[in-house]
Amino acid sequence: MTDIATRTWDGMTIPAAGTYRLDQAHKRIGFLSRHMMVSPVRGEFAEATAQIFVAKDPLLSSVTATIETASITTGSADRDTHLKSADFLDVERYPTLEYRSTGIRWQGNDDPIFYWARLRRNRLAGRGRSHNLPPQPDPAPGRFVLTGELTVKGITRAVDLQVNFGGARRDPYGQNIFGFSATAEINREDYGLLWNVALESGGVLVGKTVQIEIAGEGIHQP
Repeated sequence: MTDIATRTWDGMTIPAAGTYRLDQAHKRIGFLSRHMMVSPVRGEFAEATAQIFVAKDPLLSSVTATIETASITTGSADRDTHLKSADFLDVERYPTLEYRSTGIRWQGNDDPIFYWARLRRNRLAGRGRSHNLPPQPDPAPGRFVLTGELTVKGITRAVDLQVNFGGARRDPYGQNIFGFSATAEINREDYGLLWNVALESGGVLVGKTVQIEIAGEGIHQP
């Protein structure tokens, strides 16, 4: 454990430089697709590991992650069995999904346009009574774009994660931690997941677009 848990960068409190691992007790590697073109179906992978290297320059940080395909769960045993089969993930031949970052871009804090929108809605703003204006918000947790490569069934494609940094601190157990969430959108057919059934009314049984939903906590490694 480092003596300094956090530091300041561009007005944010960020974790000290070092190597962090994904906390197994505080993670969700989830996804969302559509059934019959109308209803959302959510699922997740229960087993996943990740190593996060936080550099002295945060924009030089990197991430590698491994996800166990057989740990997929959607709340339906029959559907999970199908997703594990050769029609989809083929877990016998491809036991893991892999992600490796290739870069990171800073997207900034709270968008000022929302502050000005609040000013426009404030009826007192046009009367010169500035003491009644809504206060400008403190810097929000930062937004980043994590560029990288996702490998599914031996096929690698570029995937950019939209990352919301949730903050950093030392927890009650003396561990240096930080939180984050991330989203992305992929076309499953880009990874050879082609199975589908055409519907008589038009469209297909299983949506091609998959939304990735990630939430997690990194713990500093000594």
